Amino acid sequence: MLAKIALLTALALPFGIAAAAEQPPPQAEQQAAADPIAQRAVMTGEQVVQILDETVDWYRTLGTQQQAATQPSDLLILYANRQTADKVMALAFEIARANAELISSEASAQQDQQDASSSEAQSLNRIKQKLDAQRAELQGDIEGVRRQIAAASGKARSELQARLSVLQGELELVNARRNLFANMSQYANETAGANALKAHIDAIAASIPSASVAPAATTTPSTPAAGSTSVTAAVSTSLSQFGIWDLTAAVLRLSAKARTIETVDRRTEDLQDVFKEIREKPLQQLQALSARADALAAEAETNSANLKGVRDQYDTIAWLFQQTSSIITPLSKAEVLLTQYRNNLNNWREATHRQNREAWRALGIRLAIFIGLLILVFTAAELYRRAVFRYVQDARRRSRLLLLRKILLWALVVAIAAATFATELGSLATFAGLITAGLAVAMQSVLISVVGYFFLIGKYGIRVGDRVQVGNVTGEVIDLGLVRLHLMELSGQDGVMSPTGRVVAFANSIVFQASGGLFKQIPGINLAWHEITVRLPAGADAAALKTKLLEAVGGVLKDYRDDILRQTLEIQRTAQVHGNADAQPVVQLRFSAEGVDAIVRYPVELLHAAEIDERVSREVLLVISSEPATAPAA
Repeated sequence: MLAKIALLTALALPFGIAAAAEQPPPQAEQQAAADPIAQRAVMTGEQVVQILDETVDWYRTLGTQQQAATQPSDLLILYANRQTADKVMALAFEIARANAELISSEASAQQDQQDASSSEAQSLNRIKQKLDAQRAELQGDIEGVRRQIAAASGKARSELQARLSVLQGELELVNARRNLFANMSQYANETAGANALKAHIDAIAASIPSASVAPAATTTPSTPAAGSTSVTAAVSTSLSQFGIWDLTAAVLRLSAKARTIETVDRRTEDLQDVFKEIREKPLQQLQALSARADALAAEAETNSANLKGVRDQYDTIAWLFQQTSSIITPLSKAEVLLTQYRNNLNNWREATHRQNREAWRALGIRLAIFIGLLILVFTAAELYRRAVFRYVQDARRRSRLLLLRKILLWALVVAIAAATFATELGSLATFAGLITAGLAVAMQSVLISVVGYFFLIGKYGIRVGDRVQVGNVTGEVIDLGLVRLHLMELSGQDGVMSPTGRVVAFANSIVFQASGGLFKQIPGINLAWHEITVRLPAGADAAALKTKLLEAVGGVLKDYRDDILRQTLEIQRTAQVHGNADAQPVVQLRFSAEGVDAIVRYPVELLHAAEIDERVSREVLLVISSEPATAPAA
């Protein structure tokens, strides 16, 4: 500021005005320092901006609360908090503007006092008076010349007009210098700090929608506490219908919400402490102003000569008391609102903790039910397995029962898991139905093969090691899966068949095909009927040869009689047919134009088929060769 004043002084040097550098009386400084109303501002500009930044930062926690609000009761609390936060924000700007006004008035008072007591200000006043005097003198001269021009004529009139032009030019120069001085003086006297603070406050207010509320609106009493009490009575969503996944997500979400509420509450408490700390200084200043007013009252009673000075001090104290009260009142309101805000947060926190406990309890019940059902199912499966091993001796039936156990076990596990983890079973059933229908269309052949597997392992099914015939392929079963059947191909004559080294694979769906067909022995049966056709010698006794052939073949089968009898009984029991249980060889005679043929049919065990066929053929040849041939009659 001194540099600006020096510049103005230099501009005024052409007018011959000297500036005397004098310091303000030290008594004035001591009097200002001793005056209890000298310290007028509650906070500095930096502190005002810092308080606004902290309040704005706290106000923006509403966005975090909005993200955490997921239930109707949460939205009610969020609405109440938003209304309270808008009022607190408006009060904070009201406090900042009131304090900025105090700072501005204090700066103006200091500037006025400095201007009145400094020699530079006196010099500048003399410069201004000199310019005003020159301006007035020039204006008077111009008016006189104009009157002379009106009365003159000819050459004198021309000279007067030239003089008028010169005077007007001088007046314009004086006006220009006077305007320059006025602008520089006004700029030098401006309170730049207070104006910058007000501009900063306005810029912050423009970025906060709630701050645009008129200060009068903040004085309206609000009662969001009634809404906050009804918030806790809001109906919460029942957790009993939730699955484990949704319950776990609910527990995590509620825990995060509780942490968010706790963080917001701490921020609110910090802001409340800041407002309490700010409130102490204006309270002390009000007390000092009250004490000063009492002292002035006592001084007015004792010294009636200085009543005008006492009145001026009374006016100053009243103004300061009003400005300080404009800070105290919003601070008190903000403290009440922040307490109410924390009560809302406390209600929200209690409701969230209650919901979290309910979610944990529902999750624990669901997990206990799930684990209990799994233990029950696996225990039943283990008991079933032990019962199968204890009471079922047939290996084939045992494997089928164990396979059925495995299928039922995992089907139940999947069903229990789906029912426990899923929330809406109806939607799950619909979704599973659509998926099943799509899979049924896309995997029709595979599903038919899977169904065919259960037919293949049925009562008259096959197992590994059985010799079967599928179409025109004969082989031994080496693998039976859910989808495919693998055979080791056999080739050769009946009874003498050996592996070819090739593996033939058939889909299990062959049991549903009309062509082809599957042939196999009854389980435990290894019996087949073979036949031999021989020509009887011409003229031989056919009846006697038939008897001999039966005896010869019967002698061969005597060594295998027990096994053949057992298997014949098993066939009759399985097929539920009645008849002779002893499979005996049969010889049938067939007459033709060439002679008489004997057809010998006899049972054989497939494991000894080649041996039996060879012995029977040898005995039949002996019988035929022992009968002499006779010539036919003429």
